Amino acid sequence: MSYVAGDKILDQEYNNFLNSSATPKGINYTFGTGANQWGLGQTALNSVAVGDKITAAQWNSLFAAMDNVANHTNDTLTSTEAKAAGDVIAVKAALEADLATLASSVANGCPNATALSTSGAFHTSASSTRYAGSHIAEHSITFTNANEARWFFNAGGKIQINITRTGNGGASATSKDTSVDDLITALGNLQLKSQTSSRSGTGETVSTDGTNIGFYDLTTSYQTIIELTQDSGTYTSMYFKVEAKADAAAGSATVVTIQTSIVDPDAGDDTYTDGNTEAVDQYANFIGTTNVILKTVNPTTAEGLEIVYSPSATAEVSNTTV
Repeated sequence: MSYVAGDKILDQEYNNFLNSSATPKGINYTFGTGANQWGLGQTALNSVAVGDKITAAQWNSLFAAMDNVANHTNDTLTSTEAKAAGDVIAVKAALEADLATLASSVANGCPNATALSTSGAFHTSASSTRYAGSHIAEHSITFTNANEARWFFNAGGKIQINITRTGNGGASATSKDTSVDDLITALGNLQLKSQTSSRSGTGETVSTDGTNIGFYDLTTSYQTIIELTQDSGTYTSMYFKVEAKADAAAGSATVVTIQTSIVDPDAGDDTYTDGNTEAVDQYANFIGTTNVILKTVNPTTAEGLEIVYSPSATAEVSNTTV
């Protein structure tokens, strides 16, 4: 792809702008099938045959495809002005630079994409009762095939977990309920993305930070995305933990599983027993009912893409209250 002014544009060079898997990657590799973190599952452009002249329509197809990806990624391009028959195609380094920009955005999971829609709750896994121990829920997210899993994350798709509390530990909110509420606020929406993870909340103590882990880092064993504890107060041993794994390495994976744990290891939970409370709430050391909620953030066709991909199925794998 190295032109100088005055060179003829050869059929193979045009095809490289479409299909190259080297740097800068061709538009088909970026928005077609691609491989690993490249590819959006769009319909690839046709290559030209050896000896063919490159028509204005073919150039415009390339530019339109680049613009469609840029609309989704919210990148600004400088090389995609439409051409008419008879126009001189100026050789521009900007074309290669623009292809590289688009490839980088897709490889990073389209972090600036706004054509996204958050699903409703697929599963709301509630604790079976108030508890003084733990509530642990596992959810699986399944894709039709490994390519659709890649294309989902490459286009900006995310798996989202959040926690709510819907009941009090005692007759009213306990001090442990207050601690759980603080951690719920600090966690916010936990999202597993293409290359990283994030939480929308702030504060409290991050005792394990695995937010550098994204879909492409998952293995077949659980890795901790985040473990969050209180930074002050009586129950600093209480923690939330979110872990993730896949059924295979990215490129072959079709199932992602998320495990969310709400854990209270406090040893004094059985201090109060019914019949010997002396006006103290029997459940003063308990946490009220909690919910672990699974959603996805799905790419849409609102800004450039012709087709988008989302999970084909989700499931509550397990839901245990101890």
